[in-house]
Amino acid sequence: MKKRLVVSVVTASIFLSSPAFATNGYFTHGYGMTHKGMAGAGVAVSEELMSAANNPANLQVKGSELSVGLELFAPDRNYAVAEVNEFFPGAFYLQGPGKRSAKTLFAIPEFAFGQQLNDQVNVGILIYANGGMNTEYQADAMPEGTFYAGTTGVDLKQLFVSPTLSYQWTEQLRVGVAPVLVVQQFSAQGLASFAPFSQAPTSLSDNGSDFSSGIGLQLGLTYLVSDAFSVGASYRSAVSMGEFDQYAGLFAEQGDFDLPSALQVGLAWQINRSHQLLLDLQHINYGEVSSVANPIGNIMSAPLGASNGAGFGWQDMTVYKVGYQWQRTEQQKIRFGVSYGEQPIPSSQVLFNILAPGVQEWHFTTGLSQSLTANVQMNLTAFYSPTKTVTGANFLAPNQQLSIAMQQRGVGASVAWAF
Repeated sequence: MKKRLVVSVVTASIFLSSPAFATNGYFTHGYGMTHKGMAGAGVAVSEELMSAANNPANLQVKGSELSVGLELFAPDRNYAVAEVNEFFPGAFYLQGPGKRSAKTLFAIPEFAFGQQLNDQVNVGILIYANGGMNTEYQADAMPEGTFYAGTTGVDLKQLFVSPTLSYQWTEQLRVGVAPVLVVQQFSAQGLASFAPFSQAPTSLSDNGSDFSSGIGLQLGLTYLVSDAFSVGASYRSAVSMGEFDQYAGLFAEQGDFDLPSALQVGLAWQINRSHQLLLDLQHINYGEVSSVANPIGNIMSAPLGASNGAGFGWQDMTVYKVGYQWQRTEQQKIRFGVSYGEQPIPSSQVLFNILAPGVQEWHFTTGLSQSLTANVQMNLTAFYSPTKTVTGANFLAPNQQLSIAMQQRGVGASVAWAF
């Protein structure tokens, strides 16, 4: 009963917390405070229960363990509109100089419980947020606002619930499997001006929150090559989500918003007793999801909400991650990390991506783990992602230049108990 209550409280807290942009498109840059401190690297190592969110094979528990964490995430999103000297009839010009999104601080919880069944098998459950996106460009009323329809923005939350099993197959090889239940919530406002482009104008904007769900699968393995080297790999399948019926006139395929598949591989090098270097590569297949990948140019040949309706025009993203751990004392580890991935938004797609400026590329991180007692550990992390700007033509008024930009900061903490 106590465990069920904890899970219920944490699940509710995730949905009550405000969403925000994650840092690699709309995926978070890592799961678990230890891995966030290394820019998300570490698919080949187990540092905590939440390591299993990066790779289910890394669920390695001694007895029973519980972990609870919270990240405070501070993104700064804005867009800018350049002045034009000539206005052409029929074009859709935005009013300058631009706006900055409201809501700049978000709380993102995480929860994990693990149990060792025997020397070979561990089981657990993880609850965490994948990321999401949020923008809110405020306006007093119509016809003011980014798109002349009042306050404008979107609000996407994604919750993962992942029962996980890991198995020590051989002395060197460990494998893991985790069904992934995904529940997401979405709302949009201030988009009514695009009604002439929609196949379902009443299901385009300002319809409150809608929900959808789906089930995917994550597989992983780690292999101990030698005392100094280990490798890891994890694949999470695409997740076919239910449709957002309230926004069937916005997203392609009648309100569909699936989750793309993702692959992460990595190497861990134990340089000596105190120092470890981690090298990871992650590939996110945004191109699999029509509502995310379809270019804005489709708006001229298919209505919003149609199978080939316009989307955000995102491309696949490959992220390179480097992490470093220093075992300073028996009770303390210090971490650093850096990652880079070319952002997924072409300059030709800036108009719709005012709503979704997921343009971050570089991330610089640090972290600390401190054993408080023999059974309690605290993990801390902080990260910074410098401002990235993408500039391109307004697709519906090509002689007008638009820019989207974002900067991010965040800190997080978790506490783990062994019992």
